[in-house]
Amino acid sequence: MRRLAIMLMGMLAGCSPVGVLNALAPTDGVTVTTDVPYGAQPRQSLDVYAPAEGRSPVIVFLYGGGWRSGDKAMYRFVASALAARGYATVVPDYRVYPTALYPDFLRDAAQAVAWTKQRIGQYGGDPCRITLMGHSAGAYIAVMLGLDPRWLREQAVDADRDIAGVVGLSGPYDFLPLRDPELQTIFAPSGDLRTSQPIAYARGDAPPMLLAHGRIDRVVWPLNTIRLAEAVRTQGGRVEERIYPALGHAPMVGALAGPLRWLAPVMADVDAFVGGETRACSADLAAVGP
Repeated sequence: MRRLAIMLMGMLAGCSPVGVLNALAPTDGVTVTTDVPYGAQPRQSLDVYAPAEGRSPVIVFLYGGGWRSGDKAMYRFVASALAARGYATVVPDYRVYPTALYPDFLRDAAQAVAWTKQRIGQYGGDPCRITLMGHSAGAYIAVMLGLDPRWLREQAVDADRDIAGVVGLSGPYDFLPLRDPELQTIFAPSGDLRTSQPIAYARGDAPPMLLAHGRIDRVVWPLNTIRLAEAVRTQGGRVEERIYPALGHAPMVGALAGPLRWLAPVMADVDAFVGGETRACSADLAAVGP
């Protein structure tokens, strides 16, 4: 098993297909509904992984890909693992470069969260216990939605009232200056690039956060997590910080899968945070019919 895990870790690190992880993903007691539209644009669809238990806490998982790539089907191993732990899990696609620039991906994610708030009750999820979770560029999106309330507000969702918590894995939160020409293009619409950085919106009254990073990550430097956690903490916010000594960038999300959990207690920490440390929203929200 350890040899298999090392092989899978190598596949993830090389951005290879993760078919083996998906093939090993738990299926018992998990109902999967794919390609549900949350908007009219291409890539505005999502998959729902529903556990057998009714009224389950909800996780909206946003994958990474540098705002340039990604596919929700690749992350079945993440969503199935979370659903097997009792979380109704929503995995949306969102528009990416070159079709989309900042803040299109934020608006898509906010729209997916609004769909979740309105519809997840039909799949057994509790719309009053929604946690945003993301890896890499997806962590950027999740954290931005939690810290800067304007994106969710556009979709009639209140980040402070309706979001139970935010989990950011290996996220870029303080990554200026931009040296990659494509990233310069992606974030150019922000005008002042400082306004595109999650750390600029650190505040004490945001939803509680779990920020985790691998110490040997060379794709997104761990200082992104350390600095944001310090900024939120300085403002009086609730934030838990985890730095895993032996994890790189891709293995962070890989460690959520059963065969790779020996790498670091990422799933255990996410489970403890979402299951016990997040807050309930202020109102008992009813699901909206079709």
